[in-house]
Amino acid sequence: MRWVPSSSSLLLSLVLACDDQPEAAGSRKAPAAKSPGKADDAAKAEPTTTPPTTPGATAPTTPPTAAAAADPPPIADTAVHPFGVLDMLTMDRLSDPQLDGTGGVVFVRRMTDLAANRGRTDLWRVALSGAEPTRLTNHPEADDSPRVAPDGTIYFLSGRSGTTQVWKLPSGSTEPTQVTALALPVGSLALSPGGDTLAFAVDVFVDCAGAPGSTAALSSAIDCTKQRLDATTASPATGTLYDRMFVRHWDSWSEGRRSHLFTMPAAGGAAVDVTAGLDADVPSKPFGGSEEFTFSPDGKTIVFGARDQGAAESWSTNFDLYSVATDGSGERKNLTAANLAWDSHPRFAGDGKTLFYKAMKRPGYEADRFHLVAMAWPDGPARALTDAWDRSIDELVLDADGKTAWVTADDLGHKPIFAVDLGTGAATKLTGTGNTASPLATATEVIFLHDDLRAPAELSRVARGGGGEPTAVTTINTTKIAAATMGVPEQFEFVGAGGDTVYGWIVQPVDFDPAKRYPLAMLIHGGPQGSFGDHFHYRWNPQAYAGAGFASLMIDFHGSTGYGQKFTDGINDDWGGKPLVDLQLGLAAALEKYPWIDGDAVCALGASYGGFMINWIAGHWPDRFRCLVNHDGLFDMRSMYYSTEELWFPEWEHGGPQYNVAKRYEVFNPANAVSLWKTPMLVVHGALDYRVPETQGLSTFTALQRRGIESQYLHFPDENHWVLRPANSVQWHETVLAWLVKHTQAK
Repeated sequence: MRWVPSSSSLLLSLVLACDDQPEAAGSRKAPAAKSPGKADDAAKAEPTTTPPTTPGATAPTTPPTAAAAADPPPIADTAVHPFGVLDMLTMDRLSDPQLDGTGGVVFVRRMTDLAANRGRTDLWRVALSGAEPTRLTNHPEADDSPRVAPDGTIYFLSGRSGTTQVWKLPSGSTEPTQVTALALPVGSLALSPGGDTLAFAVDVFVDCAGAPGSTAALSSAIDCTKQRLDATTASPATGTLYDRMFVRHWDSWSEGRRSHLFTMPAAGGAAVDVTAGLDADVPSKPFGGSEEFTFSPDGKTIVFGARDQGAAESWSTNFDLYSVATDGSGERKNLTAANLAWDSHPRFAGDGKTLFYKAMKRPGYEADRFHLVAMAWPDGPARALTDAWDRSIDELVLDADGKTAWVTADDLGHKPIFAVDLGTGAATKLTGTGNTASPLATATEVIFLHDDLRAPAELSRVARGGGGEPTAVTTINTTKIAAATMGVPEQFEFVGAGGDTVYGWIVQPVDFDPAKRYPLAMLIHGGPQGSFGDHFHYRWNPQAYAGAGFASLMIDFHGSTGYGQKFTDGINDDWGGKPLVDLQLGLAAALEKYPWIDGDAVCALGASYGGFMINWIAGHWPDRFRCLVNHDGLFDMRSMYYSTEELWFPEWEHGGPQYNVAKRYEVFNPANAVSLWKTPMLVVHGALDYRVPETQGLSTFTALQRRGIESQYLHFPDENHWVLRPANSVQWHETVLAWLVKHTQAK
């Protein structure tokens, strides 16, 4: 056996010698993504509603910093230089903005502490009048998930007590105080419109809780769970017995607990499990957060989404909306039992007479179009509002005027905000280019996070009626951006498979000279129902290749989102068909349109479904590329079906369970064409990836080695489907870029 160390800088060696702690999340919920590679950022901000304004409420002042934790030291060079992985790490990440009722926005700011190998989050505030942001909290443990009460009190989650609990910062105060001291950590925080009731999630054993409203449904369920966990820890036996799926999910093995929704008076008192007895996770795992539940305007009712499907959970997408009294009393009612597909993101109109939510129509299909539904409260009926709009809703926020919903949706390689008329369902685009998130509406404007291929997310603003360019509210990363020279992006289109119009992006190398010729990195997105659009990504960022002297090419092939549902559906049961044709035609179109690309120095890279496509290319386009990079990619469709966890995904994509339609799983099975492989390949896989288990990566590497093809295997024992730890991100990029440089310079 021979171990080949990856290319490694002195900086990385120093980082790896430091404390190996996981990266802190930007909000207290599991990383956000869906099926293989569908994810964007692990710290995606949760949609929120606008808290009411209380006359006389004052903005919190900045706490003293004399005894506070110091900010992490700078990571990237402050002199002008080509963009690199350290620039990705040095950018501060903004998330979870909340209007504070005093003319400002409270938000989460994440800084990377490279020495500690983790991210650190604190709460900040910026006045919409234009002042510089001020820090509200300063602690080495993560502070996040701010929720603002009408009196200006900020409730938030923090690990400063040793476990994640609810804390509060009263208006005008400089010192947070602890609100909850439960025996287990809490997450997914929400606050009732009146500010008097908290809602949060706790992982408990379902049989520790009694019927809703009973004494057993109180916080004793939490204590019971803690006692059982302690007993398990003390036992010398280590086995776990399962009688149904999920055995493991995303990156964690099941221990029998469920995420349950608790409510509790903000002033203190017992925590009530309003989901007591429900064999389901609220919010959903592994990606859900507080966007999946909401209070009624009077605070007396809470509506939440849950998938209560028993043993069929791992092959069902039937999430329903349930209503229950906030105190847990009375009957829990299923509001959407008639729809066997996904219902989510409940939102009440301000007058409490209508419940709005987003829904899919096709059971078992997680990439179906989310459309907007209005349900007369409390007994229906429900009516679809946006059936005529061929876009899938992501975030959903209702305006205080009761006439408008602010939503985000992928659209032709961008992700704008749309204003949806709640009377007619008509959608009007509010913003143009780039990627938007977390819209918040005031009386005159909409505040949101905005990023693009050349800048990370900052708070921005635009008039409610649109018609003008957004303007910046924060410029936190401006100096860092100025120091990191980036490539110029350009979108183009071409005729793809079946004569359809297909879109792509090209990003020029840094210090571009049209008289020179440059190697090309073709990036293939995962999902497959996803998009490589105008977005500043923290894992697959084309600027990392531009800074190393490569052009970057990204094609939104059939199956991508933002081009209509028919285009998204075009990949179903055709994984190696139309998408491969699109990639072939897209590369040809780019080489013709951009003659400065060296067509003889091209490498292809992909993750998850993109990794599947790398393996598919190896056997079905074997003479085109100098090298390939496969991150967490699928190798054998048969074994993949029996080792992944969310079975609804392959069953929809390939027409049923493998044992019923075995031949369909073999049509686009990369393992069947290994005898044709010849291109050098770097394989990367995380041991905690249970979506695409690491045996898929090991199988790929075994095939390459047995065939005598130049290959390397980069194994991360502490990463899941994504590489999240800062030091591992540095290692990943240095290894990948060294592979690309070696093969594109060896013509």
